[in-house]
Amino acid sequence: MEACSAAPLATAADAAHPSTNLPGQTDEPFVEIWVDPSHGDDNAGGATRGTALRTITAAWQRVPVGAALSDAGYRILLAAGDYAEGDYPVYWEDRHGTAANPILIEAADGARSARLAGFLNFFDVDHVVLRGVAVANQGDVFHCEQCRHFAIDDVAMDGDRQAHETIKINQSQYITIENSDIQGSYENAIDFVAVQYATIRNNRIHAADDWCAYVKGGSAYVVVEANEIYDCGTGGFTAGQGTGFEYMTAPWLHYEAYDVRVVNNIIHDTYGAGLGVNGGYNILFAYNTLYRVGARSHLIEVVHGGRSCDGDSAGCQTRHAQGGWGPTQAGDAAPIPNRNVFIYNNLFVNPAGYQSQWQHFTVHGPLDPPAGLHVPSPAHTDDNLRIAGNVIWNGPADHALGVGEDGGCLTANPTCNAAQLLADNAINTVEPHLVDPAAGNFRVANGAELPAPLPQPDFPAWDALLPPVPQGALNTVVTVDYAGNTRVGADRVGAFGSGEATPSPTPDLTDRVFLPQVVNGAPGQ
Repeated sequence: MEACSAAPLATAADAAHPSTNLPGQTDEPFVEIWVDPSHGDDNAGGATRGTALRTITAAWQRVPVGAALSDAGYRILLAAGDYAEGDYPVYWEDRHGTAANPILIEAADGARSARLAGFLNFFDVDHVVLRGVAVANQGDVFHCEQCRHFAIDDVAMDGDRQAHETIKINQSQYITIENSDIQGSYENAIDFVAVQYATIRNNRIHAADDWCAYVKGGSAYVVVEANEIYDCGTGGFTAGQGTGFEYMTAPWLHYEAYDVRVVNNIIHDTYGAGLGVNGGYNILFAYNTLYRVGARSHLIEVVHGGRSCDGDSAGCQTRHAQGGWGPTQAGDAAPIPNRNVFIYNNLFVNPAGYQSQWQHFTVHGPLDPPAGLHVPSPAHTDDNLRIAGNVIWNGPADHALGVGEDGGCLTANPTCNAAQLLADNAINTVEPHLVDPAAGNFRVANGAELPAPLPQPDFPAWDALLPPVPQGALNTVVTVDYAGNTRVGADRVGAFGSGEATPSPTPDLTDRVFLPQVVNGAPGQ
């Protein structure tokens, strides 16, 4: 269940995206606490490997409680071995590192050498880094509420397909997930609710029956870059979705997602849409490569988000009184519109024998929200929706676009309509050939034959909302590709530019479950 505690508001008017410099890269002094599950003793000093404690709980108890660290940071070093759930806190809370004095919890003997079994639950912590550990559970793996400046780096988290969420973060700010392997949920591998200023970069996010990942509930200023996202059911990545009003934090009380940038990702083998926007504002999907996606219906969706009141009527009323969009009592619900969704220069490749069942796109038509909820009426999904520069190879030449009629992108829409989509995108006109996707190489072998990317316009001036929301970045330029190589002079659609680069990683394929093919609109046997 989504907790409704409020996180501190951002103070800056300009919501620049967070740095990728992870905490802990510092020369400041640390108090080191060693833990060894096989040879440690909780009555020992803990300052060296030879005097290690036995449990992480004992180490965590030595970090000062309730006040910002002022003299030194703390580094909890975990010796290689297996840590049972009873070896660490049930609730990791009320520890407050600073930028100069962070709290590091890290494997001492190499990546994934410290193996934790169970569920990590953090609350009200600052400047914490979790690095190099492996966490496995037959259920939820990691939760962070009211966390600020929390970094997950080079970590493996696996919920064994029994997690509601492998990673759940809510009412938190300045979150970084990098260089990690996140998997194993019967719903979502990553679930953000009311998270602002976040980076999800260079991870494998996979093996979830619902979405691989979504950010919703007023999440804002989120960069999702250079990840491999795959083997999921409902969809790959979605900006927005649906949220109980009481779980949102001011001033982000309108859209489900603001200023979310999804660039240079490889998304493959998702039964539902590879990408989606459900109630988003200033959303950029650019230079992603998608392969074997959308067999259930469509490749990409631009639809309404949802807003309900899930029982805390007082909390809903407070947010409504501030100008937020949503109901004030349980039972009511509101559609949340989209505005300024830009989908540029992506590569969609569904190989022979695999296609989206019905159409390329799903764009919903306008809805009339109930009166008095502050939601714009009608609520449009396609207000300044721009889809251009994409190369799509999917299904037959006459495969339906999926716009018009009762949906969005009608002829009168100047930025998105059927004629524009056909003119500004290469849809089933040239077949891209990927080098070896079955072995993890998603580069394009015939990239020079594909149309060049189109320039990406900046987002328009930030809207004046009530309550006012800090402005996000308006520039949409993507300067590097998946491998970190410049796109200047080497630009191509999809995740990889044409420059010389380190080959894309070849992941271990033994844990992959490839989804059934669709032949002539019917799932393969």
